[in-house]
Amino acid sequence: MDRELTLRDALREAMSEEMRRDESVFLMGEEVAEYNGAYKVSKGMLDEFGPKRVIDTPIAELGFAGIGVGAAMNGLRPIVEFMTWNFAVLAFDQIVNNAAKTVSQSAGQFRCPIVFRGPSGAAGQLAQQHSQTFESWLGNTPGLKVISCIDPKDAKGLMKAAIRDEDPVCVMESEILYGHKGLVPEGEYLVEIGKAAVRRSGTDVTLVSFNKMVLECLAAAEELEKEGISAEVIDLRTIRPMDHQAIIDSVKKTNRLVVVDESWPFAGISAEVTYITQKYAFDYLDAPIIRVNSPDVAMAYAPTLVDAFMPNPTKIIKAVKEVMYMKA
Repeated sequence: MDRELTLRDALREAMSEEMRRDESVFLMGEEVAEYNGAYKVSKGMLDEFGPKRVIDTPIAELGFAGIGVGAAMNGLRPIVEFMTWNFAVLAFDQIVNNAAKTVSQSAGQFRCPIVFRGPSGAAGQLAQQHSQTFESWLGNTPGLKVISCIDPKDAKGLMKAAIRDEDPVCVMESEILYGHKGLVPEGEYLVEIGKAAVRRSGTDVTLVSFNKMVLECLAAAEELEKEGISAEVIDLRTIRPMDHQAIIDSVKKTNRLVVVDESWPFAGISAEVTYITQKYAFDYLDAPIIRVNSPDVAMAYAPTLVDAFMPNPTKIIKAVKEVMYMKA
């Protein structure tokens, strides 16, 4: 039976179900226990599982990420919560140089089944150091799997799949969408890592995105429909491995592509999607691919500049009309 849950509730349900199923799974991070999580994702989990399995850590991301990696190498399945992925930059040595390379460095003698999770991306007036997206940073690392999804149903299924995965998985959430609601199956439910989802079918143009920008694409698609333009919206859900086939299949149908990516344009996810499309579907394109990104500058603090910085339906609609050779 499906019930309406928020994103935070779906994530909590996934973690709690896996902790009941497998005693080797535990959660650690800043304020995850006594405070119920900075965004209340772990609310009530301390009461159910106790302080040995829901563990408050010091404000030392490098330290507790390292503890998690060591625990994973020794047979446990840690879930490491970062209050924000911006803070996790301090722990990238453990994520990139240790977790991601454990299998290859040990010639397969050690696995590292660990989940690193927390919010990524801008969340309003949080300025330069707290408004970055890290999907392309982490997706650039062999050995890591990267999930970026805000649909509650898929978030539950992907989180459960991530916890059971034998490789390190980075789960990118959204600070401003923890209250986002959706229908979520009750009980056992997994989503395969590496498969995109078609959020809206269309015939005239393909919009490819991930995380909260999918909602901007859906809003743009609704407005475009009023003008007789049918937009198909692809939610990548997983950044690495990326579902190239879903993108190619859609472009072969619509013949036009707009990629919407909250992060900076240089060497980002939108660049990867563009390359893959021109490599495998060049002959199907009726117009050059257009990317809608944030500007190649650091995020400002002023509300007007935040609005100008972020991709939005207006910018997406303008890009769609450009690939369709229509006046904006």
